Amino acid sequence: MARVIICRHGNTFDSGDTVRRVGARTDISLSISGIEQAKFLAEQFSTLKSGYNFSRAYCSPLERTKSTCAYILSKGHKAKIPTILNFLKEIDYGPDENKKESYVIKRLGIKALDLWDLQGISPEGWLVDTEEIISSWKLFLESLIDTNEDILVVTSNGIARFLFDAVHNIEVTMTRKLNTACFGLIEVNHSTTSLKFWNKKTLEC
Repeated sequence: MARVIICRHGNTFDSGDTVRRVGARTDISLSISGIEQAKFLAEQFSTLKSGYNFSRAYCSPLERTKSTCAYILSKGHKAKIPTILNFLKEIDYGPDENKKESYVIKRLGIKALDLWDLQGISPEGWLVDTEEIISSWKLFLESLIDTNEDILVVTSNGIARFLFDAVHNIEVTMTRKLNTACFGLIEVNHSTTSLKFWNKKTLEC
């Protein structure tokens, strides 16, 4: 059985910063708090205390995912360098790309953003190929059939949410949104994929 940890990168803004809607076309680094989150994740998944040892790791081409992944892998894992998968890159927010969050809320309204978080329905103007993302997740998970490894995937919120449509079994009742530096677990047992938990901050809770 393969255990696949799906992790969202750390913060890209700190308290007091002007929060913007950063997507596929905005490649920014982790903020100060984001680095601290990545270090905390690394401690959570340390091979000395977590029970995980990632033999493979994957992330997007974006710096925020590469950096988060590097911190995690630095704690004794077999995998040292992640493989870049383009489908893990964040979605393109179209006219809202890199715009202030207050502008995005005013343009779209809270209801449209709630539909995105709850059901994965993309707002008007966002460039989201839902079928392609879901298909890419399915193909990725199918490639892990009959493996017996711990695998790390670091991606963005817009991509992670479509795992709900790509697995066979969902064993949690939660919204699709994956908060920064939070993670979920998918088990691949022969030809069956199961989402075991989602949006956790620590392995203990």
